[in-house]
Amino acid sequence: MPALRLYAGPAARALLAREGLRPQHVHTLPGAAGGPKGLILGPLDRYLFGHWLATATQPVDLVGASIGAWRLATACTREPVAGLQRLEHDYIRQHYPLPPGQKRLSARQVSQSFADSLDLAFDGRIAEVLAHPRYRLHIVTSRGRHLLGREGGARTALGYLGALASNGLHRRALGAWLERCVFSSGDGRLPFDTRDFPTRRIPLTAENFKPALQASCSIPFVLEAVHDIPGAPPGAHWDGGITDYHLHLDYRGRDGLVLYPHFQRAVVPGWLDKPLRWRHRATPFLDAMLLLAPDPAWVATLPGGKLPDRGDFQAFQHDPAARSARWARAVGEAQRLADEFAEWVAGGADPARVEPLG
Repeated sequence: MPALRLYAGPAARALLAREGLRPQHVHTLPGAAGGPKGLILGPLDRYLFGHWLATATQPVDLVGASIGAWRLATACTREPVAGLQRLEHDYIRQHYPLPPGQKRLSARQVSQSFADSLDLAFDGRIAEVLAHPRYRLHIVTSRGRHLLGREGGARTALGYLGALASNGLHRRALGAWLERCVFSSGDGRLPFDTRDFPTRRIPLTAENFKPALQASCSIPFVLEAVHDIPGAPPGAHWDGGITDYHLHLDYRGRDGLVLYPHFQRAVVPGWLDKPLRWRHRATPFLDAMLLLAPDPAWVATLPGGKLPDRGDFQAFQHDPAARSARWARAVGEAQRLADEFAEWVAGGADPARVEPLG
């Protein structure tokens, strides 16, 4: 049973049929939100950034939201393989013990713990990330508007109810409540068109790097929003996955191939679109995309028959060691994703193995 499946849009399939796949074809690489699901991509990330992409010389735009932003920021350090291994190790073993008398952690406590993790991961390394000679990092956050312009109890709950209702009518209507903010290193040129959704581009600097990355990972009601990020318009910033869950962005008209290590076939536009199955289909935005994803039949062989997910925190709340062991086993099995991709490109990247990205 293969672990890896390959999907591509029509322009990407034409390129593969004509030229095969070489690292110099890749000009954009997205990293999705999705919490612990992103762990399954660790071995593939280490192969891509530590070996395969490292053999080319062209600039590559890395676009990430939430855990995807953390993965891609780590890939921009001088030692990406060691950094990605550390991220995987720490994420698997994270545990938030409850203080005496508390039934659950407050959003402030989770946010502080997350900020401490970012300090450990990036203190002394931010300059490396911003000055990477090839990789231009783009961190996506969701900036609140109107009721969501400031975080606060009932107003936040009402604001997200309004966002949910508006998004159900039309995805662009979500822009009345939240806008896409992209904190970008390098020359600031975005690797996608922004006419699909209200968007602001903000230079990524040493001053706003950690606030932007923390905001991109700040799930509403689980972590606190990050307010008034330096260089950005005033307001509350939340998880970038709310506006751009799987980075279903308009990559048309940009150079080269979009290589997307992902944990599933569907590229869901926003977090609120998860139940809206008709928005999960591929669009012409993704014509130049080659997507790498685990085979669902292989996923069924993993512990629990699924990818690691956020529900495991609740399921194993009284036995975090068992959760960590289950996640570690799944990630160990995911080495097959990297091995199969390496074998495919070494064997000439046979386009017959590539399925349409539907």
